[in-house]
Parts: sequence; C-alpha cells; structure tokens
Amino acid sequence: MDIAVVKYNAGNVCSVLNAFRRMGVEPRLTDVAEELHGADCVVFPGQGEALGAMTYLRSHGLDTVIRSLRQPVLGICIGQQLLCRHSEEGDTDCLGIFDVDVKRFVPQSHSDKIPSMGWNKLYDLRSPLYEGLEDSSHVYFVHSYYVPVCPWTSSKANYILPYSASLSRDNFHATQYHPEKSGRVGELILKNFLDMVRRDSITPAI
Repeated sequence: MDIAVVKYNAGNVCSVLNAFRRMGVEPRLTDVAEELHGADCVVFPGQGEALGAMTYLRSHGLDTVIRSLRQPVLGICIGQQLLCRHSEEGDTDCLGIFDVDVKRFVPQSHSDKIPSMGWNKLYDLRSPLYEGLEDSSHVYFVHSYYVPVCPWTSSKANYILPYSASLSRDNFHATQYHPEKSGRVGELILKNFLDMVRRDSITPAI
C-alpha cells in the first residue's frame, strides 16, 4: 500500500511514520503533488501553529493539492484543525474541507489547564475508524484549540466542554488526538483507516 505523508513545517511527523512502520507498512514523506495524488491514501499530521502552517502550505501549493485529493485522507492534530474553515490561532483561514471554525479553549476554573494534555475518553463513535472500539476508549491529546461539535463530528471528547475528537466528510477523516501515541487503541484506529483504504481500492466486478 502506498501511504503518502504530507511533508511540511510541522512537528511530530516521525512518530506517525514510525507508527505505520510498526504495522508493517512503509509510508512515504513527500510534498510532491504527483506523489500525493497518486498515493492510495494521504496522511496529514503535525504539531505546530495554524498561521505558520497555512503560510507554508500556500507558499508550496499544498493547500490546493490537499483540497483536490479524492483518495482517503487522515488529518491528525493540527492536521484536523487545518482542514477546517478558520482557526482563532493567528486568525487563520484554513483549508475549508469542514465548514466549521477552530476555537481556543477558555478556562472556566483554576483547574482548567491549557493546553489540554494527556489521556481522555472518546464517546459517541460514528465512523468506520472506530470499528471494534467502544465508548470510553482512551486516546492521547495535546492541544489548546478545539473543533466544536458540528455536523461532521464522528466522535466526541470532553474537556471544559464537549468538542469534536474527530471529523469525517466524504474521503476526509481527521482526529484531534494522536492515534500514533495512543497505544493499542490508536493502533486499531490506524488499522481501521488502512482497512478503509483497502475497501476503497476494490473495484466491483463488471
């Protein structure tokens, strides 16, 4: 399977590459449009800040490439946020795949720490990504911004308020959490994504 991982100015890419390698798949890190379009699936991961990331994507034409992808796409962490319409981080216009705005957490008490960092429960699971998982499965988060619950929410988590732990729309899927850092649960989520890719690649007999 040809897995293309988007190469841009965002951290945490190596842990995503290694997660797929542990599953016996060798991904390709690339910013070449032809390689991204030709891959079986594309993974759009990262840690960083929205304005700098979008500035880089636009300057390299990757914003247009990502919007035009037709194969399964998985955004991770800031990859989910950049697939949204706009982010409060740097007042940044993003890619607009999901027509929803990214918000900054606003603490409501002294116990509310920003960023939200650590393990949290998923619930209201509504995606093939979660086949074999039940509500209250734990995954790992590190983020100061969140996507509100919206029509494309495919799972939720709760920190200060309920928010979108993941999104799905057509061929685009995204997680605010880090499946590559989420142990057995995260590995199953990545496996389910690859299974979706395999099913997508099957051409019905005529």
